[in-house]
Amino acid sequence: MTSRKPDEPLARNSRLRLVRPRALATARRAVTTRRTRPAPRPPEGTPPRAELARQARHVLADAVRIARWAAVERGATAAPRSGPGAAPAQERAAAALNLTPGQIRAGWDRARLAGLVELHGDTARPGWRLHAWDRDDSAVLRGWVALFDAWSLVHPAAEGVAPSAVAEVVEALPQVLSLLQLSQGPVLVPALLDLLGQRVAELREERCEVPGAEQAAAGTTEAPAGNGTDGPDSTDGLPALLDWALEGLAAVGALTLAPGAEGRHATLTPLGNWAVWVKLEQICVAAQSPAGNIEQSAEDMLRGCARLTPGPARAEYRAWLAARTLSSAVSELLTVARGEDALLRGLAFEALRVVGAPAEAEVRATVAEPSLRPYALLWLAEYEGADPDDAQEVLTREESTWLWVDTAAAVADHGESELLVRHLDSAVQGTVPALLDEIRAVGHPRTVQVLVALAAAHPDPALAKAVRRAAFQVHTGGA
Repeated sequence: MTSRKPDEPLARNSRLRLVRPRALATARRAVTTRRTRPAPRPPEGTPPRAELARQARHVLADAVRIARWAAVERGATAAPRSGPGAAPAQERAAAALNLTPGQIRAGWDRARLAGLVELHGDTARPGWRLHAWDRDDSAVLRGWVALFDAWSLVHPAAEGVAPSAVAEVVEALPQVLSLLQLSQGPVLVPALLDLLGQRVAELREERCEVPGAEQAAAGTTEAPAGNGTDGPDSTDGLPALLDWALEGLAAVGALTLAPGAEGRHATLTPLGNWAVWVKLEQICVAAQSPAGNIEQSAEDMLRGCARLTPGPARAEYRAWLAARTLSSAVSELLTVARGEDALLRGLAFEALRVVGAPAEAEVRATVAEPSLRPYALLWLAEYEGADPDDAQEVLTREESTWLWVDTAAAVADHGESELLVRHLDSAVQGTVPALLDEIRAVGHPRTVQVLVALAAAHPDPALAKAVRRAAFQVHTGGA
């Protein structure tokens, strides 16, 4: 058995091929057609959600301050990491918030990765989580979990470390976190290093990598040059990489590192312990539906219907519409659709399908709005008689890809990990590399968060690695 050569195109790897695409209409319905099951209870000793949210707000306090400053300064260039407008933006933010430029850059990255702010060109706009930050504990916890998933972007590895070695550690780290969670207390770093080494060796064995095989074929036994992390089979650099990973997780508030009589040890924080449990149980931390939707605003009504299956949801839409004039109801639904929450955008157009003909003129007018155009085109196609599963043919490839990312953002924010993995199958592209290339091209503001969430959720190591690399490239502005 041979492993894939380093220069072999990713598309030739069968694990990176997508299965036959499902209709986008089916993918949209996957957000609302959820399995009903009792939610497992967190481990004994886990703090209440309100306390976990308080801790998450503390971790992200600077990011929230910076995001709120950027929301006020919308006309300013919002790229404090790089670019010609970076330095002035950093200086203004530092002066206004009494923070150093380094703190501004770090807080800005956290705000983006946690979904507190979104970039539209050179302008920053507040994300939907920022609007809900002070009143919605679930939004806070989901924002922190998004940051937790992106810890390797928050705390990049040192320059000169081989990307393959970094990817192996990121891929192996869930095993280390599971040990910390099961231990329910401090674990010595050497024990974590042993486990990390075993897991990295298993990953290499799964990829059928034989140490020194290429060198033997070439008739040489020379060791790879460098710092021990240049070659894919070297384990000399694992202690430094484990330190990097633990420091990165500590930077996002998932664990603490402390000296001890027997050596350094790591301990999950309550937030980290809860997050690992959530990942292990693959549950969704979602806001509960409010009781009684008829008297609610459009946004609260749609949130209340989010966990209903399509039939009961349509009944709720009809009842809500009956209590209002259709013109005001349509206007209110479209206002919600223009917001930052992708799930509410999709649900708003589902409610507009119940309205039917009276909504046609206003829906047709939204075709000129980039964020609403794919939804409006599908609505109009179905209104004019197209089958919902065939309506996607009215979309261009770029519009279909934009809608795929927007739907993935909705699933990442409100759905289960399994749904996000299944959503991958609905892409119009035939391979993951093609999908990633086109996702980068459409420039959806949630691209990085979607890719990080998909990489964290997908069980296939090769695919997760490719998606993680794409997320890093988009985050840093690389090709």
